[in-house]
Amino acid sequence: MGVVVTAAVVAFAAGYLLGRLRPWLRLGDWAADQVRFTGAWVQGGAGRQAVVVLVHVVTAPRTSWRIMRAPATETWVPAPVRDPDWVAHRTHHDKGGTA
Repeated sequence: MGVVVTAAVVAFAAGYLLGRLRPWLRLGDWAADQVRFTGAWVQGGAGRQAVVVLVHVVTAPRTSWRIMRAPATETWVPAPVRDPDWVAHRTHHDKGGTA
């Protein structure tokens, strides 16, 4: 009888701690952040990529399916083009005058 009570108390305490800490939710949030917000997360290597994808699929299967179906967004930022004849194309305001 004492073993059953001890096992019940341990199970209750473990359930309480898991409910307070919410490791499943935290792990899912971490995986979602890695997939969405770190940019080129695939550069971390094949092992890291596999872990992140597996954790994300296990913790959020519907979101993972939606992300996998969505086309990849390009994070390319165009570089400014410099005009070699910028002096000839200046406006009055660019020359220091008032517009």
